[in-house]
Amino acid sequence: MREKPRPAFIVLEGIDGSGKTVQAKALCTALRRKGYSVHATAEPSRSPAGRLIRRVLQKRKIPPEVEALLFAADRFLHLESEVRPALASGRTVVCDRYMYASFAYQGAQGVDLSWLREINRFAEKPDLTIYLDVPAETALKRIRRRKTVLEELDLQRRVRQEYLKLVDAGELILVDSTQPVEKASEDILSLVTDRLQQKKP
Repeated sequence: MREKPRPAFIVLEGIDGSGKTVQAKALCTALRRKGYSVHATAEPSRSPAGRLIRRVLQKRKIPPEVEALLFAADRFLHLESEVRPALASGRTVVCDRYMYASFAYQGAQGVDLSWLREINRFAEKPDLTIYLDVPAETALKRIRRRKTVLEELDLQRRVRQEYLKLVDAGELILVDSTQPVEKASEDILSLVTDRLQQKKP
């Protein structure tokens, strides 16, 4: 009997308008067609902390340190309630944003990276984190309706630079999100399937 590959924790990261949500859905669909059991999720999550984050950031700017603590609280609940149970049940998890978003967004607002890493120390490292790269100007043109107070050009430019630092450090793998959606999807699927193959018993 052929053994099933072990489940993987896959994360897609990027600035607002980078195509993460579209690509996460496409990836889940492609993996299911290949026979993988997949759990799709996102941050902020559906936890009480995640719902609070959405309400707050729709209306007003708060200190970035408070943002970071709220996201860390949501992340803890998200891991406990969704991510870890899904992995334990044998499902591969595809997550739209994770702790690297905190490093990039709050880091771009001047919060110390070592402190951001410390308050997220409980969060396990994903098997693969893909960063969808696109210039901030291009990304914001894609957004039809502004959803949060963080969707500002100057901030998004700085967030992109923080993400690129994480790419340079080897924590994220870059995929060009300015190319056609279908080509970016192919690149992502190739990276993910390669990683899943490595996890076979």
